[in-house]
Amino acid sequence: MTQDELKQAVAKAALDYILPKLEKDSIVGIGTGSTANYFIDALAEHQDLFDGAVSSSQTSEDRLKGHGIPVYDLNSTGSFEFYIDGADETNERLELIKGGGAALTREKIVAACAKEFICIADDSKMVDLLGAFPLPVEVIPMARSYVAREIVKLGGDPVYRDGVVTDNGGVILDVHNLAIKSPMELESKINQLTGVITNGLFALRPADTLLLGTKNGVQTLKAK
Repeated sequence: MTQDELKQAVAKAALDYILPKLEKDSIVGIGTGSTANYFIDALAEHQDLFDGAVSSSQTSEDRLKGHGIPVYDLNSTGSFEFYIDGADETNERLELIKGGGAALTREKIVAACAKEFICIADDSKMVDLLGAFPLPVEVIPMARSYVAREIVKLGGDPVYRDGVVTDNGGVILDVHNLAIKSPMELESKINQLTGVITNGLFALRPADTLLLGTKNGVQTLKAK
């Protein structure tokens, strides 16, 4: 199977996972990226079974609305049952690196409000040690150079993602050359740097369920 076919397979698996549990007043949390897009397109065929969605990015919101799915402000919905999103890397504990699409802050907020965070990914994203994918860090623009210097002290090599401004008005530093042995500890350390909005480690709030696309079918993994 191609990578796109694997993404489509896990999107379909996520749909099958949540459909029996949806109710007319259900709100579904939706992430950002190519795999999430496949899920949005599949979900649209069943929009009579739920109320609407909350979205982690303007791009996903536009796609949902294009299908006629109502998109609600998170402040008006409170908590909800499911958040479905992809990942740039995952380990066996379902700790993730996310933020390749620069939506990491809103993704963290939506994930925090969900009772179950369902990650959908193909098996190329499964790693033993997080960090081969550069770790995105969203920063207030005036703090970019300061935060970069502090990240160097932590052993990383930060590179400014030129031309990218997030939905929150932040900028992105992509941190290379990290071997992330203690994801929760590093997530906390980087988040405590003055000027950081958040970073792309999802370890303090990892995924609860991983639907992993492989050549032998979709595997379901639970957080350990």
